[in-house]
Amino acid sequence: MAETIQQKQSIKEFIATIPFNKIGIKDLLNFEKTPRNMLVAVITLAFLAFFVLGVATYLMHGHHAYNVTREHPWGLLIAVYIFFVVSSTGLCIVGSLGDVFGFKDYEMISKRAIFGSIVTIMAGFAVIAFEIGHPVTMLIYNVLSPGLTSAIWWMGTLYGLYLTFMIIEFVFLLKHNMKMAKFFGLTGLLVGLAAHSNLGGVFGFLNARTISNGVFYPTYFILTAFITGIFIAFIMMGFRYKLQFPENAKVMLANLAKIQGLLISILIFFVTWKFLTDIYGDMPNRADVAVHILGSWTFWAEVVLAMLIPLFIILKDMGKNLTGMFWASLSGMVGVFFMRYNLVHDTQLKPLQMMKTTEYQLAPSWVHYFPSITEIMISLGGLGLCILLYYVGTKLFSLDADEHH
Repeated sequence: MAETIQQKQSIKEFIATIPFNKIGIKDLLNFEKTPRNMLVAVITLAFLAFFVLGVATYLMHGHHAYNVTREHPWGLLIAVYIFFVVSSTGLCIVGSLGDVFGFKDYEMISKRAIFGSIVTIMAGFAVIAFEIGHPVTMLIYNVLSPGLTSAIWWMGTLYGLYLTFMIIEFVFLLKHNMKMAKFFGLTGLLVGLAAHSNLGGVFGFLNARTISNGVFYPTYFILTAFITGIFIAFIMMGFRYKLQFPENAKVMLANLAKIQGLLISILIFFVTWKFLTDIYGDMPNRADVAVHILGSWTFWAEVVLAMLIPLFIILKDMGKNLTGMFWASLSGMVGVFFMRYNLVHDTQLKPLQMMKTTEYQLAPSWVHYFPSITEIMISLGGLGLCILLYYVGTKLFSLDADEHH
């Protein structure tokens, strides 16, 4: 009993040493009332209102509020969940460049990126909670009866561990304990990469869906995570400095832009060969699906917004046009959303054929799906929640690099 009391006291003492600002409602409302800030505030509040309405509708009607079907069981919420966790892993990679791998130029963004990784994965969990039928029961039986052969079980378990390590790393960053921050940062990064490649494995293990089956997605997810993290890094720093970057930020962002140019070029190379191998040989349920995808506008929205526009901006000035990179990153994040939506939807384009021996069956058509208003409201609410948590974090913690660091 005495040991338990001492442990509680030591935990309280440790928490008490974490530097954070005590804030109230007035502090949260205390921001520069520029048109840009007011627009972001109004949009965020609207998204949060959508979230409340969407959740209320879901609680009243269950999955009947969604447009998912037996032929298309994974809908918008799965895509948005992937969007957020990919963003989290990408920010973790960006944040690790400074404090884990020792690249001095990137230390100024470490705390901001790590906090962003925490916020984005929490937003992802908030969205997926209303896709899972019984999230509380899932957490219980995830521990009591682990499915060690299930990629989805490993995904949930690894992401839970990843979030824990990210929070611990962030705490040590706030306490300026760089040795412990580096240890937990490296551990969290490795666990996050494992979780993220495993998320790609969830699609790669779909033997019945030949368009996604294979080793492509585990690698693709890591690559696009890093790209997404750099996009968000530009957006974060753009809002932080109102596009008037100090010299050290210019150096860091210019280097990130060059890395981004290389990563996007590799992504274009990967995607090109993915479709060539899908189409070559005219394999049933793979080649026809690939051709169908190439004819969809959402695929080309992904290509133009997330690949071509950012790459053009980077190559035009070799990454020195930081204002252009800010806007290209906003374009890129819209493209990344289409990338995640296409991934989920395209996997289910071709209906699974069942053996019929007693009656004649026409060839199945393409599966059509469009999200319901409830799915859209919850998804937008997840974005609103993400922005709100990040804004509160900027008030509660000092996310800028310390002068001696």
